[in-house]
Amino acid sequence: MRAWILPTLLVLCGSVVAAGLILKGNPGTAAALLLAFLALAGVNSPLIFPRSIGAREAQRRSVVDGRPVVFWRPGCKYCMRLRIRLGRSARQLHWVNIWRDPAGAAAVRAANDGNETVPTVVVAGRPHTNPDPEWVRGQLATSA
Repeated sequence: MRAWILPTLLVLCGSVVAAGLILKGNPGTAAALLLAFLALAGVNSPLIFPRSIGAREAQRRSVVDGRPVVFWRPGCKYCMRLRIRLGRSARQLHWVNIWRDPAGAAAVRAANDGNETVPTVVVAGRPHTNPDPEWVRGQLATSA
Protein backbone atom coordinates (compact mmCIF):
# COMPACT_ATOMS: atom_id res chain seq x y z
CA MET A 1 0.00 0.00 0.00
CA ARG A 2 2.86 2.41 0.73
CA ALA A 3 3.87 2.28 -2.93
CA TRP A 4 0.62 4.02 -3.83
CA ILE A 5 1.01 7.00 -1.46
CA LEU A 6 3.07 9.22 -3.79
CA PRO A 7 0.97 8.52 -6.92
CA THR A 8 -2.22 9.16 -4.96
CA LEU A 9 -0.87 12.44 -3.60
CA LEU A 10 0.15 13.51 -7.09
CA VAL A 11 -3.34 12.81 -8.46
CA LEU A 12 -4.99 14.66 -5.55
CA CYS A 13 -2.68 17.67 -5.82
CA GLY A 14 -3.14 17.80 -9.58
CA SER A 15 -6.90 17.67 -9.15
CA VAL A 16 -6.88 20.51 -6.63
CA VAL A 17 -4.63 22.68 -8.80
CA ALA A 18 -6.73 21.92 -11.90
CA ALA A 19 -9.96 22.72 -10.07
CA GLY A 20 -8.51 26.06 -8.96
CA LEU A 21 -7.48 26.88 -12.52
CA ILE A 22 -10.91 25.95 -13.86
CA LEU A 23 -12.55 28.24 -11.30
CA LYS A 24 -10.24 31.05 -12.44
CA GLY A 25 -11.33 30.47 -16.04
CA ASN A 26 -8.28 28.58 -17.37
CA PRO A 27 -9.64 25.18 -18.43
CA GLY A 28 -6.91 24.58 -21.03
CA THR A 29 -4.11 25.15 -18.54
CA ALA A 30 -6.00 23.06 -15.99
CA ALA A 31 -6.25 20.12 -18.40
CA ALA A 32 -2.55 20.32 -19.31
CA LEU A 33 -1.49 20.49 -15.67
CA LEU A 34 -3.79 17.63 -14.68
CA LEU A 35 -2.30 15.49 -17.48
CA ALA A 36 1.19 16.31 -16.24
CA PHE A 37 0.28 15.30 -12.68
CA LEU A 38 -1.35 12.09 -13.94
CA ALA A 39 1.76 11.25 -15.95
CA LEU A 40 3.96 11.81 -12.89
CA ALA A 41 1.64 9.63 -10.82
CA GLY A 42 1.79 6.88 -13.43
CA VAL A 43 5.57 6.96 -13.65
CA ASN A 44 5.87 6.74 -9.86
CA SER A 45 3.24 4.05 -9.46
CA PRO A 46 3.77 0.31 -9.06
CA LEU A 47 2.12 -0.09 -12.46
CA ILE A 48 5.36 0.78 -14.27
CA PHE A 49 7.73 -1.48 -12.36
CA PRO A 50 7.04 -5.07 -11.37
CA ARG A 51 6.77 -5.77 -7.65
CA SER A 52 10.15 -5.43 -5.97
CA ILE A 53 11.59 -8.14 -3.78
CA GLY A 54 14.55 -8.17 -1.42
CA ALA A 55 18.09 -8.56 -2.76
CA ARG A 56 18.71 -11.85 -1.00
CA GLU A 57 15.46 -13.33 -2.28
CA ALA A 58 16.16 -12.04 -5.81
CA GLN A 59 19.65 -13.56 -5.78
CA ARG A 60 18.26 -16.86 -4.48
CA ARG A 61 15.62 -16.94 -7.22
CA SER A 62 18.19 -15.99 -9.85
CA VAL A 63 20.37 -18.95 -8.88
CA VAL A 64 17.35 -21.26 -9.22
CA ASP A 65 15.90 -19.95 -12.50
CA GLY A 66 18.91 -18.19 -14.08
CA ARG A 67 17.04 -14.93 -14.67
CA PRO A 68 18.82 -11.58 -14.19
CA VAL A 69 18.36 -9.36 -11.13
CA VAL A 70 17.74 -5.65 -11.74
CA PHE A 71 18.63 -3.17 -8.99
CA TRP A 72 16.71 0.08 -9.51
CA ARG A 73 15.28 3.09 -7.65
CA PRO A 74 12.20 5.27 -8.19
CA GLY A 75 12.74 8.40 -10.26
CA CYS A 76 15.72 7.02 -12.18
CA LYS A 77 15.27 7.85 -15.86
CA TYR A 78 17.66 5.09 -16.91
CA CYS A 79 15.68 2.54 -14.89
CA MET A 80 12.52 3.82 -16.55
CA ARG A 81 14.13 3.51 -19.98
CA LEU A 82 15.16 -0.07 -19.24
CA ARG A 83 11.73 -0.98 -17.93
CA ILE A 84 9.84 0.54 -20.86
CA ARG A 85 12.14 -0.88 -23.53
CA LEU A 86 11.92 -4.37 -22.03
CA GLY A 87 8.14 -4.29 -22.34
CA ARG A 88 6.33 -7.39 -21.11
CA SER A 89 9.55 -9.33 -20.68
CA ALA A 90 10.43 -7.05 -17.73
CA ARG A 91 8.07 -9.08 -15.56
CA GLN A 92 10.37 -12.08 -15.95
CA LEU A 93 13.27 -10.29 -14.23
CA HIS A 94 13.81 -10.01 -10.49
CA TRP A 95 13.51 -6.31 -9.52
CA VAL A 96 15.08 -4.90 -6.34
CA ASN A 97 14.29 -1.33 -5.23
CA ILE A 98 17.51 -0.18 -3.55
CA TRP A 99 15.69 2.54 -1.61
CA ARG A 100 13.60 -0.09 0.14
CA ASP A 101 16.24 -2.76 0.58
CA PRO A 102 19.53 -1.93 2.34
CA ALA A 103 21.09 -5.20 1.15
CA GLY A 104 20.24 -4.23 -2.43
CA ALA A 105 21.81 -0.80 -1.99
CA ALA A 106 24.92 -2.44 -0.53
CA ALA A 107 25.14 -4.84 -3.49
CA VAL A 108 24.94 -1.92 -5.94
CA ARG A 109 27.60 0.04 -4.05
CA ALA A 110 29.87 -3.03 -4.04
CA ALA A 111 29.47 -3.37 -7.81
CA ASN A 112 29.94 0.34 -8.60
CA ASP A 113 32.94 1.52 -6.55
CA GLY A 114 30.75 2.77 -3.69
CA ASN A 115 28.20 4.54 -5.89
CA GLU A 116 24.50 3.68 -6.02
CA THR A 117 24.43 3.70 -9.83
CA VAL A 118 21.30 2.12 -11.24
CA PRO A 119 20.08 0.24 -13.07
CA THR A 120 22.60 -2.42 -12.18
CA VAL A 121 21.74 -5.77 -13.73
CA VAL A 122 23.31 -8.92 -12.30
CA VAL A 123 23.56 -11.83 -14.72
CA ALA A 124 25.11 -15.09 -13.51
CA GLY A 125 26.65 -13.27 -10.56
CA ARG A 126 28.29 -10.54 -12.69
CA PRO A 127 27.04 -6.94 -12.37
CA HIS A 128 26.46 -4.74 -15.42
CA THR A 129 25.79 -1.04 -14.85
CA ASN A 130 23.19 0.63 -17.07
CA PRO A 131 23.27 -2.04 -19.78
CA ASP A 132 21.52 -1.73 -23.12
CA PRO A 133 17.91 -2.98 -22.83
CA GLU A 134 18.38 -5.20 -25.90
CA TRP A 135 21.35 -6.87 -24.23
CA VAL A 136 19.25 -7.50 -21.11
CA ARG A 137 16.47 -8.97 -23.28
CA GLY A 138 19.07 -11.27 -24.86
CA GLN A 139 20.30 -12.38 -21.45
CA LEU A 140 16.75 -13.14 -20.43
CA ALA A 141 16.25 -15.22 -23.59
CA THR A 142 19.39 -17.28 -22.89
CA SER A 143 18.35 -17.89 -19.27
CA ALA A 144 14.95 -19.28 -20.26
